[in-house]
Amino acid sequence: MGRSGRSRKAGGFGGLGATWSKLTGRGTGSYIALDVGSSSVKLLEVRGPGGSPEIVRAGMAPVPEGALQNNTVQDVVAVSEVIRRLVDGLGVTARQVVTAVPGPSVIIKKARLALRPDEDLETLLMIEAANFIPENIENVSLDYQVLSHEETEAEVLLVAVRKDILSGFTMAIADAGLEPAIVDVDYFALENMYELNYDCGADDVVALINVGSRYSSINIVKGGVSTTTGDVQAGGGEITDTLVSSLGLSYDDAEQAQSGASLGTEMDAKVRLVLERGVAELADAINQSLRFLWRTASDEPLHAVLVTGGGARVPGLLESLSTRLEAPVEMANPFGRVQISRSLDAVALEEMAPSLGVAVGLGTRRPGDA
Repeated sequence: MGRSGRSRKAGGFGGLGATWSKLTGRGTGSYIALDVGSSSVKLLEVRGPGGSPEIVRAGMAPVPEGALQNNTVQDVVAVSEVIRRLVDGLGVTARQVVTAVPGPSVIIKKARLALRPDEDLETLLMIEAANFIPENIENVSLDYQVLSHEETEAEVLLVAVRKDILSGFTMAIADAGLEPAIVDVDYFALENMYELNYDCGADDVVALINVGSRYSSINIVKGGVSTTTGDVQAGGGEITDTLVSSLGLSYDDAEQAQSGASLGTEMDAKVRLVLERGVAELADAINQSLRFLWRTASDEPLHAVLVTGGGARVPGLLESLSTRLEAPVEMANPFGRVQISRSLDAVALEEMAPSLGVAVGLGTRRPGDA
């Protein structure tokens, strides 16, 4: 999960079906950070160590409607083609890919295990995992993070994803001529983005929210360490759909309007009403889920809420969330402490920034480290 000398990160299906690789971020080559969402693919080419990555290329491309549904890749060929065009169009030279599966497709459990002298923890986990994971162990890829380890017991975070879900993402990457090196979880990628760019006090409770097209992920961290994760089956895509169906806009115009662009005085007034209703519904859904997770994780007040994702740019959403949560809410800056190549278009990168939070977090990961 985190990188600051704690136990190894959760995230990273190293070996694509074996136990996850032990990663600490010491690699220094060039890698592709690839965030495959239901509405778009976000790509960063990064180089250097994970603790201080430099972004050398960046881009986004839309995904055909229905190619990714219910957090799984439904059309491998279509997604692969989007990735291939994006890589070719940007002139990307790296071939190893760090990507993520959506949080709702992942099973996350905390488990406390009794240990006997000289017993291997990883072997014990493989034996005991069936008691904690509500899936046939043969059908999942499994990873773990040690949260605490004493002589007679250990607390671990188990993370599992069905192999058929995992293979949809890795096949799309491989078919694009790339090598899927690490598969993370978007919850933890968001946390790594936060850890890279922000200082967090030992007692600070911060909510990280990524507002996507069809769902929004939540990670609540205390002192920089994840305490609980969850999701909301709502995102900016529902607002876009309503603008199209109720006002007869094209999807392009609806997305432009949703980002604050003007479509003319008369239409702008109609758009504003739709946006107000949509924002209120989305803010209510996020607020309800976040409050439940927050109370489960801690009885302490939220110090801040940082929001990323393309849906976060909907006018009025941050203000609506702040009112409901009674806490400071701001757009996260995924590039606060990230080196940017001088060859990149700074204006274009700034425009994409809200959508690149997960990709930046993925850009901190490096394969092959022990």
